[in-house]
Amino acid sequence: MKRENVNAKNAPQPRGGYSQAVKLENFERLVFVSGQVPLNSDDELPDTFEAQARQVWLNIDAQLKAAGMSKDDIVKVTAFLADRNHTMANRAARAEYLGPLAPAMTVVIAGIFDAGWLLEVEVIAAQ
Repeated sequence: MKRENVNAKNAPQPRGGYSQAVKLENFERLVFVSGQVPLNSDDELPDTFEAQARQVWLNIDAQLKAAGMSKDDIVKVTAFLADRNHTMANRAARAEYLGPLAPAMTVVIAGIFDAGWLLEVEVIAAQ
């Protein structure tokens, strides 16, 4: 698969570890991971945003591994935050998990299904 991060020079440049677009060619598989919530396999909910964000990325990692993929295959991230005050903590948790990978990204401030969940994240991965 050929993967290219695209950031048009005549449009705003990305800030914070993402690309404005990701171009794929010759890929064989796509996996769409539903919005992952901050519950562990025992349905336990962490107390802090940072712990919830780590749990969400652990859940994404588990889904990708179950599909025979890894975080390196992520091409698009959509994050839903319950409060815009979590923006920087969300960015830090995402950077901790993704490292230098810069997928296309959307962050939405929204009401989340369960009031205790402070975020939900979905991804698209390709190989």
